[in-house]
Amino acid sequence: MSTVQEQARALGDPTRHAIFGHIVEVGRPVGVAELTDLFGLNHNAIRQHLTKLVAADLLVEGRAPSSGRGRPRLAYTIDPAAGSRWGATGPYERLSLLLSEIIRSGETPVEIGRRAGRREPIERSDDRGSAEALEQVMARSGFEPVMHQRGSEIDMVLQACPFASTALAAPDVICELHHGIAAGAAEQVGGIVVDDLVATDPRRAQCRLRAHLTD
Repeated sequence: MSTVQEQARALGDPTRHAIFGHIVEVGRPVGVAELTDLFGLNHNAIRQHLTKLVAADLLVEGRAPSSGRGRPRLAYTIDPAAGSRWGATGPYERLSLLLSEIIRSGETPVEIGRRAGRREPIERSDDRGSAEALEQVMARSGFEPVMHQRGSEIDMVLQACPFASTALAAPDVICELHHGIAAGAAEQVGGIVVDDLVATDPRRAQCRLRAHLTD
């Protein structure tokens, strides 16, 4: 059975189709608890549906940034390989649009990235500070961030590069684009300023995003 056939079969179930559609719509990692509340099913039923969506290369299973003690919870995002085939905009499709804007406008990658970062949806809550909100944006973008904070200084280690292959070919462009996205998202979050992005070999990731909280 081809990948397309397997994906079509997985999405043929109305509940799985609805789960996939919800994750596409919200554009961020989604946990099991959120889906059980939304669809009124028990955890085991939701996990079975998610397992089939992951097996069909429609979703990717990962772990959300930890918010306290205990193991980080599982979270699910759209598989980049799904592309826009099933109504999902893949990361490389988004990258192509940003690169096209750089060529068309003549602006720098940082400027284009900053504008894109300002469009990132920000989830606000009483118990989430500016640093955590920025961390969530970077996690949703596929960077797998781990945040270290000392006072007002933030050092966020990016454990993955969502565009590693492209970054190898054009590191200056892609890294500046990422820097701009983080800076623009920080402006929208408020209360935090991105100072620098210390880039490393994209195959090893571990780039460091440095920021500081403001009054």
